Amino acid sequence: MDTRLPDTGDLWRLTMEHSPVGMAIVSLTGDIVLANVALCDMLGYEPEALTGMTFHDVTHPDDLARDLRLVERSLAGEIGSYRVTTRYICADGRTLVADISVALLRDSDGEPIHFISQVADRTERHAFVERLDAADETAYDLLSKGQAILDSVSVGLLLVDADGTYSAWNRRQQELLDIALPDGHDGRAGQSGFVYDADQQVALSFDQFPCARATAGAGEEFDDLLIWIGEDPTARRALSVSARTVRDRSGALTGAVLAYNDVTELIRAVGAKDEFVSNVSHELRTPLTSALAYLELLEETVEQLPEARQQVNAARRSMLRLSQLVADLIFSTKASSGSPVIDPYPTDLATIVREAVAAAAVDADGAGVQLSSDLPVSVEVVVDGMRMRQVLDNLISNAILYGRPGGHVEVTVVGAGRRVVLTIADDGEGVDAEEVGEVFDRFFRGENARRRHIGGTGLGLFIVRTIVEAHGGQVLFDSTAGEGTTVRVDLPR
Repeated sequence: MDTRLPDTGDLWRLTMEHSPVGMAIVSLTGDIVLANVALCDMLGYEPEALTGMTFHDVTHPDDLARDLRLVERSLAGEIGSYRVTTRYICADGRTLVADISVALLRDSDGEPIHFISQVADRTERHAFVERLDAADETAYDLLSKGQAILDSVSVGLLLVDADGTYSAWNRRQQELLDIALPDGHDGRAGQSGFVYDADQQVALSFDQFPCARATAGAGEEFDDLLIWIGEDPTARRALSVSARTVRDRSGALTGAVLAYNDVTELIRAVGAKDEFVSNVSHELRTPLTSALAYLELLEETVEQLPEARQQVNAARRSMLRLSQLVADLIFSTKASSGSPVIDPYPTDLATIVREAVAAAAVDADGAGVQLSSDLPVSVEVVVDGMRMRQVLDNLISNAILYGRPGGHVEVTVVGAGRRVVLTIADDGEGVDAEEVGEVFDRFFRGENARRRHIGGTGLGLFIVRTIVEAHGGQVLFDSTAGEGTTVRVDLPR
């Protein structure tokens, strides 16, 4: 058995031929003297073809000048080897990106013999890096555009992590934060500042802050939460805040997005309007009361003069109508200010409904509408009887007013356990579908009222909803144009 080691030349050839890395021996003039299989496969040339070429032939033109400078520096003895990323032109025209390591081999006297090159294909990695750079550039571009859009809106936007850290916010939100937290916020919720409730009476604790409510526990979502910010009461800003939670795939809370809309001017405008309506209403009430008193005296004086009595009665009805309008305006202003609007006491709701139906019978007969009721003998409840009568008068008169000649209005009361449901249904012209969601808005008047030139202030259903909700109940409104309307009042006993 021969145990002698092969000579150095044999080892070199074996190593070169079987290396997975492309390897070549290049002459001092650039001729490719020897190339291994890996390099031939890499560039797509047969070994005989590649060894008949120079490295100038396969190097990308844009990289050739740089590579030649490195060769010159090696021959000049400035460097012994170098490593660089370069591009090669393959046999099929493709461009190959490679890391090349080059060493200059010298003889014992230090004279250059040839270059030894190792070539590692980095095309895929380079393509991946280019794709990554392109994606990074696109993401940065989108982020810049998104931030520009966010900074251009007049609503403050804030993204909060589940632990209260402020992840992102726009320019408008920074302005609001500067007002609410003049000492800074340290990039997270929890700093004390000047944030107050809707009445501007109580400074909010941290648990009451909108961002804390949206991220604490399971996360709360809300709309139109009114707060005030600012140290100076005369310069405070009113903010309407909405919040939406952010969750991961498993449903776990990861944060929340909050929108802060400055509604200061709107709040002040509504306040000024309410104050004006209240002042005018109260100024009208005194002369109206006096005029009604004089009309009653005049009615007694002309008792024996039928024509004069008819005229006085007409004036008195007009005065009563005007007095009711003033009362509605005063009530709506009082309700909007947050003052109590009801004074509940034990009473029989069935009796109240019976009296309201009887009072409306004359108007129903005049309109050619059949008015009926289905009532239990008694329904004991704790409500403000006067206000509930106001609710019934509004709903029944509306049903008659928007009914049709020969039509039907039915009033029912059903007591079920701890609740009672009052229903007023008509088969009149109904309400247009797009207006159903607005019927309870203050001063809203529908298209059917304008079309038929029906007078009114648009306060009736607003007053109904206000009174019912003050009792802890709710009003359900269901209407189909051309078929009729059903209103259900659901009250706790």
